[in-house]
Amino acid sequence: MAGWEVRFTDPRRERFLRLALLILLIAVPAAFWAGQWWTARDVRETLDQRQALLMRLAEQEHDIEQLRQRLAVVASGERLGQQANEQNRLTIKLLEEQIFKLQQDLAFYKGVLAPASRREGLRIRAFELHTTDNSRQFRYKALLSRVGKDDKPLEGQLHITVQGLQNGKDVSLELSDLSDELAEKAIPFAFKHFQAFPEGGRFAVLELPEGFEPRQVKVRAEVKGQRQPLERTFKWIDEDK
Repeated sequence: MAGWEVRFTDPRRERFLRLALLILLIAVPAAFWAGQWWTARDVRETLDQRQALLMRLAEQEHDIEQLRQRLAVVASGERLGQQANEQNRLTIKLLEEQIFKLQQDLAFYKGVLAPASRREGLRIRAFELHTTDNSRQFRYKALLSRVGKDDKPLEGQLHITVQGLQNGKDVSLELSDLSDELAEKAIPFAFKHFQAFPEGGRFAVLELPEGFEPRQVKVRAEVKGQRQPLERTFKWIDEDK
């Protein structure tokens, strides 16, 4: 008959096409769910690792403070010898190096977990000061870190001044003039996630001149390629506490 066309169908081919379509409909939402689950798991693991680092850091800082107190007692007593003093100093140095490593790891995780809205780049984290048996000498350490995932090292120079009064007048003293460990006024730095000065997590010693009354410490970081330096001011340690 005119206008009629005879077509032959393959039941097996139709069943195969229906099965393929069903698999496709199941696979798309399954792949989406798997991606969401995998991302959430990575975030949970990173948060757990960061929390573990914070706990270890707190424990190490507690241990090192106890050892400092023990060292002070040993230094004032006559019953314990020089060997015990040296052992405590070595233990403190080891713990400071461990804290430094933990702070490096912690700075990395803070950068990974930082919200996208936060400004990335250099951070002046701290300028730590501790008293000594000499009222004019202090132990110090500066800490720098960065926020963000960029693995390209930050390079630049650090300038640190101690500000106070000398004979009733405002005076700013370069840290390099107060500490034998600094040869130049500008301290070069280059790091990816974290850096301490002095290096290795240890402390250096500065000595104030007679008649100088410290008020604060000004830290200025100049990053290579950036016109605006980063500045932060820290109050001088309260020696009465």
